[in-house]
Amino acid sequence: MGFIKEFKDFAMRGNVIDLAVGVVIGGAFGKIVTSLVDDLIMPIIGVATGGIDFSKKVVVLKDAILNADGSVLTPAVTLNYGNFINVIIQFLIIAFCIFLAIKALNSLKKKEEAVEEAPAGPSNEEVLLAEIRDLLKNK
Repeated sequence: MGFIKEFKDFAMRGNVIDLAVGVVIGGAFGKIVTSLVDDLIMPIIGVATGGIDFSKKVVVLKDAILNADGSVLTPAVTLNYGNFINVIIQFLIIAFCIFLAIKALNSLKKKEEAVEEAPAGPSNEEVLLAEIRDLLKNK
């Protein structure tokens, strides 16, 4: 029974739940970036390069083998370098977004540290002693 309790304690720890949420959000963000690259960025790059569709760029290593009726018996073996270019662009966008998020978090931490390091005012005892001193000077 100790093993199950230990696993439950591990699974319900805050870090594991935070990690699970991060993975789900990361997966959704990946789909958004994929759509951004495939549907918005690559068509613009294609127009700029004379109508090239990178997703269709391949190097054929071995041609497909067809039956007599024209159906594919063995598909072609290809290197899909255009798709690889799309994935590299997606990676760069995700890496840039993560960089921006971490940079924002670091700036927030620096602001918190600056607030914490701000010199505290005099304590209540010091204020009372200063008032007593001032009252004694006036008499």
